[in-house]
Amino acid sequence: MSILNKFSLEGKTALVTGCKRGIGKAMAVALAEAGADIIGVSASLESEGSAVEAEVKATGKNFKAYQCDFGDRKALYGFIKAVKSDFPVIDILVNNAGTILRTPAAEHPDEMWDKVIEVNQNAQFILTREIGKEMVARGSGKVVFTASLLTFQGGITVPGYAASKGAIGQLTMAFANEWAGSGVNVNAIAPGYISTDNTEALRNNPERANSILARIPAGRWGQPEDFAGPTVFLCSEAASYMSGSIMLVDGGWMGR
Repeated sequence: MSILNKFSLEGKTALVTGCKRGIGKAMAVALAEAGADIIGVSASLESEGSAVEAEVKATGKNFKAYQCDFGDRKALYGFIKAVKSDFPVIDILVNNAGTILRTPAAEHPDEMWDKVIEVNQNAQFILTREIGKEMVARGSGKVVFTASLLTFQGGITVPGYAASKGAIGQLTMAFANEWAGSGVNVNAIAPGYISTDNTEALRNNPERANSILARIPAGRWGQPEDFAGPTVFLCSEAASYMSGSIMLVDGGWMGR
């Protein structure tokens, strides 16, 4: 197999969470461009006519939309039952769905903490367990988590988010340790500071925005499209010997 063929995802089906916009949308479109049919799910994803559906279908690949609030445990299990019934074989799982709530730690209420942990950590574990067990049984599969710089750092005014993303790093390695021998690669991508909804508050704060930009060696905020190549790589046979890795896509932030 030539090296370029190893990046092909023809014949594969990928489930991408949090795909309505931003990084998740870019990931879904990239996987489609590489040949995969896409199953998309987000809390507010339209059943038909979404932007991500249009872009995926423009590549000639299929797109199926689901709506699920990952903060609702009952709804999550309902989604898992439905998607596994509709798609008995899911080759790729991209765990990108997430939320962030900002309040200083001393005033951070239980409600904020519980919501972020449920969406960013608990739902990720449950979905990966339920989809991943089928991959293990088949002897093949790819799982990619969206981690964060706060997998490695503490952040400011986002204690729940930092805790959840730290957990994502550990879950990546925990699943990888158990599943690598069964042909299932589990890795993560850790975005740096990216121009998305999650960072709007930072970008609208001139002092924070300038201090962040000054530390990024690449000299710019990242864009969702910066995740196309890394996502396709980790979901392809080109990354068959990568397991438990957290790939930084941060413009050099963590090396500074």
